[in-house]
Amino acid sequence: MTASVYSLRANVLESLTRTKRPDVPPWVVLRNTLAVVLPLAIGMATGYTAAGLGIAAGALDTMFSDQPGPYRQRVRQLLLASLAAGLAAFAGFLIGGHLPSMLLATALVGFGGGMLVVFGTDLARVGMTSMILLVVTAAYPTSPGHAATGAALIFAGGLLMMLFSIAAWPLQRYRPERQALAVVYRGLAAVARQRAQDDEDEPALSGAMTTLQQTLLGRYHARGRAMEAFGVMLELAERIRLELTALADGSPASAVPLRFRVRVARVLDHIADALEEGVAPAAAERALAALRAIERHAAETSPQRELHVHALAGQLAAAVRNANWAGSRGEQRAEAADLRLPASLRQSSARAMLLANLTPHSVAFRHAVRSAVALSLALALSRGLELPHGYWLPMTVAIVLRPDFAATFNFGLLRVVGTVLGLLLTTALLRVIPDEPWAHLALMGVLCMAFRYLATAHYGIAVAALTGAVVVLLSFEGVDPGVAVTDRVINTALASGMALLAYVLWPTWEHGRARAALADMLDAYAEYLRALGRPQRRGPHRETRTAARTARTNALASLERLRAEPATPAALVDLAQALFANGNRLARTAMTLEALLQHRASLPEQTEVSAFIDHAATALHGIAGALREQRAVVEAPDLRLLQRSLGALLAMSEDQAGADQVARLTDRLVDNVDTLAHVVGRCPLEPAAQSAGRRVHP
Repeated sequence: MTASVYSLRANVLESLTRTKRPDVPPWVVLRNTLAVVLPLAIGMATGYTAAGLGIAAGALDTMFSDQPGPYRQRVRQLLLASLAAGLAAFAGFLIGGHLPSMLLATALVGFGGGMLVVFGTDLARVGMTSMILLVVTAAYPTSPGHAATGAALIFAGGLLMMLFSIAAWPLQRYRPERQALAVVYRGLAAVARQRAQDDEDEPALSGAMTTLQQTLLGRYHARGRAMEAFGVMLELAERIRLELTALADGSPASAVPLRFRVRVARVLDHIADALEEGVAPAAAERALAALRAIERHAAETSPQRELHVHALAGQLAAAVRNANWAGSRGEQRAEAADLRLPASLRQSSARAMLLANLTPHSVAFRHAVRSAVALSLALALSRGLELPHGYWLPMTVAIVLRPDFAATFNFGLLRVVGTVLGLLLTTALLRVIPDEPWAHLALMGVLCMAFRYLATAHYGIAVAALTGAVVVLLSFEGVDPGVAVTDRVINTALASGMALLAYVLWPTWEHGRARAALADMLDAYAEYLRALGRPQRRGPHRETRTAARTARTNALASLERLRAEPATPAALVDLAQALFANGNRLARTAMTLEALLQHRASLPEQTEVSAFIDHAATALHGIAGALREQRAVVEAPDLRLLQRSLGALLAMSEDQAGADQVARLTDRLVDNVDTLAHVVGRCPLEPAAQSAGRRVHP
């Protein structure tokens, strides 16, 4: 019990103090703020303040749907968010005065909006926007004609946000793609500077690679001629990472001088700069020339090192050439390319995904039910108690309630703290600035910019800014700012408590799902290994590597949620952390093997090597199954004996340099798989013991 209290206290302190670097570009902050402030300013200037308020409210509610990505995807997201906001607002205006109808509507919208989490964050935001607009507009019931007018204004605000988002399309058509590439190449530069990469992967780089894959090859990618250059640079990024992995595999034969790694990082940084700025990579060309000057020296003393150094230099040269084509100005020098999404990233139909999740065992289904019940109860409570500005109660429930406990707890805590800070901030600012409408509008613009810029850095501080912005916005309707902030604090505290109560009554704890996420990661690694065992079929290499990266990202997210949950068994956290860290070691071994295959049609003793890799993959699948089913690891053929037999054959190979590399990699692979089996086998939990959190020894 003491450990649980300590863990909860630590999570509270971490939530309050943890900050991240803001990742929203200034021009995005500016355009989002203009879409909110400009309609209100025009309305005030022309005498149509109410119309300006409606459009500003629609823009504010759809602001966070303006996310990075290809322009077609961005248009789709904002259009869906605008349409959902308009329809929800129409329903709220129309039936807001009839409580039974509203309770039914909140249940339906809450369930539907909650189920949208199966399609990812972007559509989940659309569901949340619908819930917010429904309960807010329900506080102002009106006639059908006025309801249609109000909903149209809110829809127009979302469309205005969309127009501002794509305003630079003709001038910077491929900017999202270039930015995604730049993030990856800058991450590769960071990897190049590292002295060793045995045990730790780069989570940021893995996430960036996944984002880049989806941006360039996703359903809404552009189809301009420059896409060929982007596709080439995507493939080069994959190959460069493999070569960097091979050159940092920990063996003396592979180690390269620090000066060479620094020059490699410099080339990659200059490529990223050119992509970000959309200019020719002149600085990258000069850095590449400096790298070429020391290439031969860096490749000396080892045939293995020579192979990878020359390959890396050639790939960097190709990346520099293609960076010159990666944009609108390079379209004339690139052939049209219609890149297709790899099988590992293809999405199932929306209908199939929804049907598959219509079960109480689904996280999305539980979240949808919690959203429907909590939203309806919050609305009924606010009406029953006749709370002033009571719509803030269900609105905050819609915002705070998330599919997992950790996010709900953190968002609820930060929202309460942020709202209190907003009370103090707004009170102080309104005492200082002149009591004039235009001064209030300027203050709202500043607060809106602060909210958009800081939302991903520290949600609590961002909420303080949002609280002030909303209070100032309501002041244009005659709502007293002091009363509005106080009511908001009370409703926010109640709503956050209700959201957490929903989890207590029907929990979806991460400690019940973490094993499955980690097992999926191990299964994906096994399939990647099995594909590498067949070098004559190169197509599956990339697809299985991408699937493994996605599974690793999911496992990392699960591990982070597991750490944040209260009363999580310490043994389970230790098990998850050990599996994740040792899984990274195995992934490194597999990537080094793929880097070796990049330069060879086959490996020495290929038939025997393929058979050994198949045995290793089968053993890894067995470990994943034991982890998923919480049972002892089934004994498999002794990989160490198999590796020794393979090593004896390799010792007689004519290609001794290649045989030595394969022998060392297979030795590492045995160590990786055996370590994972040991980690899973030392602490299996019976299904009945999992909820009790007690340790069971085999």
